[in-house]
Amino acid sequence: MTGWFPFAVAALLLMGTQRFLYKVAVERNCDTALTTFSFMATVTAISVAAFFLGGGQVADPCFLLLVGLANSLAFLIATVSHMEALRSLPAGVAYPLIRLDVLVVVLLSFILFQERILDRQVIGLALAVTSALLVLRERPGGAFAARSARGLLFVGAAVLGGTGAALSSRYAALATDKTAFMAVSYGISTLFLICAGLRHAGGASPVNPGSSLVTGIAMGILNVVGFYAYLEGLARGPLSLVTVITGMHFVVAVILSLLIHRERMTVLRACGILLAVASLFLLKG
Repeated sequence: MTGWFPFAVAALLLMGTQRFLYKVAVERNCDTALTTFSFMATVTAISVAAFFLGGGQVADPCFLLLVGLANSLAFLIATVSHMEALRSLPAGVAYPLIRLDVLVVVLLSFILFQERILDRQVIGLALAVTSALLVLRERPGGAFAARSARGLLFVGAAVLGGTGAALSSRYAALATDKTAFMAVSYGISTLFLICAGLRHAGGASPVNPGSSLVTGIAMGILNVVGFYAYLEGLARGPLSLVTVITGMHFVVAVILSLLIHRERMTVLRACGILLAVASLFLLKG
């Protein structure tokens, strides 16, 4: 397993930038449903075009459909559960707990794929998780039910959804065409959004439709390249390391927010960013 590290880092940078665009969408008062739809549709359209123009072939269409459906459902479950968890728990509690899905992925990678990593990479994994806990940690404001059963239930669902998305991506990266997998997975998600009527509830005009479309398309373009790099990394390297590196995309979003939106740098964020950088050096094969 060689050559995986550059693809993992590329996915980290691209998906981190995509994540930053979520904040941009909020700042521009974009319509969430329209932005999400244009994002998903862009990824689907580009993936379909890349598959046919690249002369891609699918040896087992049934497997492709199965793994694409699994990935799409896992992603949707993780996304919805993530948002619902934030309704019951403060961000400083929900984010670090959900981010621990990487530990489940690492454990399953050892069991399902018999992966073995170096001692220094084990230290790198520990630093990566610690980095997430520090960067995503926020002081909760106001009264909240820290032990809300509903919130913790959705946290668990988000962790399982994130784990399912990572595992299905690994199987797809090893056994089928990557662009076809992306087209099927995001195509199913796009159809789900259409069927669920999420383009805009109630039939009213979308808020800031032009900016919503442009932001969603930009997200889609970044995601196409970033997700393909992630899949290429999974095809070449260990699931445990590639997923952990890519999962640190929040560091890129935080740095961009600090530079562009002049957000305040806290001691915890600074330490988390430094630990993330250190973990990359240790995780490199």
